[in-house]
Amino acid sequence: MSKKQISQDKVSGEAGAIKRSESRIEDSKLIRQAISGDEEAFSRLMDKYRPAIYHLISRMISDKTEVHDLTQETFVKAFGSLKSFNHHYAFSTWLYKIASNTCIDYLRKKKLQTYSIDQSMDPDGDDYGYDLPDTTYVADKEIISDQRSQLVSKAIDALPEKYRNVIMLRHLEEKNYEEIAELLDLPLGTVKAHIFRGRELLYKYLRKKIRDY
Repeated sequence: MSKKQISQDKVSGEAGAIKRSESRIEDSKLIRQAISGDEEAFSRLMDKYRPAIYHLISRMISDKTEVHDLTQETFVKAFGSLKSFNHHYAFSTWLYKIASNTCIDYLRKKKLQTYSIDQSMDPDGDDYGYDLPDTTYVADKEIISDQRSQLVSKAIDALPEKYRNVIMLRHLEEKNYEEIAELLDLPLGTVKAHIFRGRELLYKYLRKKIRDY
């Protein structure tokens, strides 16, 4: 890389840092005004971040009507929690986490029919599976399938939030590690560790439940 290119990159980086700093200063001002009751200030924050939040949610939810509703819900939650916002962090990061958690809560309410507990997975790779006992009594197939789905749902619900979130995104939404890291604003290594630990806890929960039957 030439000295000229390095110099241009440095200038560009400094300009970007200045722009981000100015944006955070503007956000802090608008947040303080919104907390004091200025609805126009919060409307400006919504206008500023709505496109990004909508895009984020649309990557997690396919139904456009739901995307619109969840975007609105995100800002309603943010407005109700503004007093708890820590100004040491970027407002956008805080808002993205609210949006991600809102989507995850929405997904949790859906039936987990797309979550396969029989899928073969590679223990050294992305995934591994959980084997549950089956039956050969054909008349009970639908009942047993529903019971198994409920069991997995309860197992996921029982996970600590940080593990539940990544498991939902990985297995229900079929996101890859990089997408999950971006959506939850977490380091890639942390996402991998949380998924590994979440699966481990799922396995222990399911194994215990099966043994108790």
